[in-house]
Amino acid sequence: MTDAARKLAYTFAEYLTLEAASPTRHEYLAGEIFAMAGGTPEHSALAASVIRLLGTALLDRPCVVYTSDLRIRVLATGLATYPDVSIVCSPLQRDPEDTNSIVNPVVLVEVLSDSTEAYDRGEKFAHYRCIPSLRDYLLVSQHAARIDHYRRNDDDTWTLTAVEAPGNVQLSIGCELSVAAVYRNPL
Repeated sequence: MTDAARKLAYTFAEYLTLEAASPTRHEYLAGEIFAMAGGTPEHSALAASVIRLLGTALLDRPCVVYTSDLRIRVLATGLATYPDVSIVCSPLQRDPEDTNSIVNPVVLVEVLSDSTEAYDRGEKFAHYRCIPSLRDYLLVSQHAARIDHYRRNDDDTWTLTAVEAPGNVQLSIGCELSVAAVYRNPL
């Protein structure tokens, strides 16, 4: 197919159809579809550690921790993406256009990689800030025992706290995440 014949923009419905048939995951924004890179063993281990620790901390609460298999949709901007970890603490609110996409996470976590760090800190975070329910955004480093914690303030501004081991990230949902425990079993 020539470049001139290639489709330049997709509707969200077309993206959903393509995504359902694809063995790999893709992000969607403004008519464009972007392949998501596969993670490293270190990336996967850090995400699994965060999921395990937060899942245990939230056992007796009305919150559910989700893996990167859950698609999050930012209704205000149209971004559809798969964060490494998501937490929802109320009944799931599904995207009106896609019942498999959730629109009301309270916590999102991304494990940083060299290729995605600038995007995760910049443009992606700008999209995430448009989710009214979102209270905490965590960026987990692969290079140091450090988690950058962005927390939404009452005036809708965000405060960044860099937490290094042996510190704890204090989440707005009433639990904490031990940085030392996240990095306890490095590869």
